Amino acid sequence: MFRLETEVDKERRILLGRRLHDDDWDGSSGLRALHSTSAEHELPLEVWLLDEDGTLVGGLAGRTWAYWLHVDLLWVDARHRGEGHGARLLAQAERTAREDRACTRSRLETWDFQAPAFYRKHGYEVAGEVADYPPGVHEFTLVKRLDQPEPDAGHRPRGLRGRLLGRRVRPR
Repeated sequence: MFRLETEVDKERRILLGRRLHDDDWDGSSGLRALHSTSAEHELPLEVWLLDEDGTLVGGLAGRTWAYWLHVDLLWVDARHRGEGHGARLLAQAERTAREDRACTRSRLETWDFQAPAFYRKHGYEVAGEVADYPPGVHEFTLVKRLDQPEPDAGHRPRGLRGRLLGRRVRPR
């Protein structure tokens, strides 16, 4: 006989994570191929933009694993947006991931009201979208190859290709 419980239990969660991890590694030749490589372990990657006083003006927090950069957070203070700082943060993270950690791809999630156009401008393509997550918002998963040359400045990367949530948008 079994019973279900719905309480939060940190120790069980850790155990559950370990067991799933072990099953995943046992069940996937792709994961097993990472064993004993530099990409086996997840490593944090952070890039900070500070003003002359050392105050945080922007930053990117992510991680690398399995030859992928995963961008978790990217933010620039509203007073300094439009000055290229977000592009600088993203480029530095991609460069570090590619040159120091042998990453070949990058991925991230963003909501429709955040920055999908910014990421498309920087070579990311939409790999998936979830409507109403949360209600009234679209979430996009975007990916980019890091092992290919950057597209020309006038080139529009594939992905949404001028469409956002079913509406045509004019190129800027």
